[in-house]
Amino acid sequence: MRRVIAAGALTALALAVAGVAAGSNARSGAASGKVTIVAKWTADEQKSFEAVLAPFKKKNPKVTVKFTGVGDNITQVLSTAVAGGHPPDIGEIPQPGLMTQFAKRGALKPITFARRTIAKEYQPVWLQLGSVNGKLYGFFFKGANKSTVWYNVKAFKDAGVTAPSTWQQFLTAAKTLKASGTNAYSIGGADGWTLTDLFENIYLRLAGPVNYDKLTNHTLKWTDQTVKDSLKLMAQVLGDTSNIAGGKDGALQTDFPTSVSNVFSNTPKAAMVIEGDFVPGVVASKNPLKPITGYNQFSFPSPPQQRTSVVMGGGDALIVFKDKPAVRALINYLLTPQAATIWAKRGGFSSPNKLVKPSAYPDPIARQTARALAAAPVFRFDMSDLAPSSFGGGGGTEWKLLQDFLSNPSDVDGAASKLEAAAVKAYGK
Repeated sequence: MRRVIAAGALTALALAVAGVAAGSNARSGAASGKVTIVAKWTADEQKSFEAVLAPFKKKNPKVTVKFTGVGDNITQVLSTAVAGGHPPDIGEIPQPGLMTQFAKRGALKPITFARRTIAKEYQPVWLQLGSVNGKLYGFFFKGANKSTVWYNVKAFKDAGVTAPSTWQQFLTAAKTLKASGTNAYSIGGADGWTLTDLFENIYLRLAGPVNYDKLTNHTLKWTDQTVKDSLKLMAQVLGDTSNIAGGKDGALQTDFPTSVSNVFSNTPKAAMVIEGDFVPGVVASKNPLKPITGYNQFSFPSPPQQRTSVVMGGGDALIVFKDKPAVRALINYLLTPQAATIWAKRGGFSSPNKLVKPSAYPDPIARQTARALAAAPVFRFDMSDLAPSSFGGGGGTEWKLLQDFLSNPSDVDGAASKLEAAAVKAYGK
């Protein structure tokens, strides 16, 4: 998940990145010095990560950890810091593509010391995603099942609809909700990544994992018919502007947290928000609804062509710009299931660590989405986050072009052509 940057974040970063460190490891409490961390986590997510850091700080009183949450502009903030020669000790990124760019520029330090633990306690895909040319640079502390749709239980009951499993059932439920007096969809169109997630969930199910991989690597053109067919399905949601909270213009001005609040309310402005398992964590401190009875989720609906269960997901990787004992101590701590369990209990979090117990998650919904992430027969990482940052994750061209598509979802051919032109420029092919 990503956030909108707060004013002055670059200044906060400048104040956060200075420091020195010495010492040995977290286990003995002998590490010392200062560790700076810059991540996108803000608001409730920042509070949760600071709760994760608390035991480490207590065990390592000679280590000062300075955390700065910068929101949705994490790509720009880290890129600017690296270009200026003043990166933090540890950065967090949701885009493996950006990690690859940093590693190839020589800006990152390998975290080979973490390989054995990740290989033992995580699925192989997370080790692969964290590696560049066979060398480990990223550790995915936080995973995400993005193939979920969250709904207001009362709105569904009042309309007499149940959780759909197929695309047609999904569209029928949306029409019934509209007829009952409640908008079906809350769309956070101001944050373009929510639109890439919607497209990718549709594309993975409609075109299949092989074509998904080809489009990710741009060995398949964005003008391919599979892309156009997926955009047509996407338009079936975005095109009914009278069934979106705030209409088209409102959706383009709605950020992701607001899109969640629109649904997680006793007086909802919409019945559904289409996003990942981190949705409840966004409103953790001000959510009036209880799981199961107040809000619930269902798996992203499948088109008729789908033949197997698939999950599109993401994750937040920690990368190291400065290798020093205090940094290693902190990374080794964050690798533990104990560290992940702290955030898991607070909600809005899925850990890729296999040793985190299901009981760590606060409710049956969180346990279900976390299990689905770990057990999916077919898993694919967020396509836009694997792309070059100028195109995909981090506010690239794809975000803006899909926002344009939200404005005019009837122009499927035009959207596909513009996406292909932007991809050619970003990928260089």
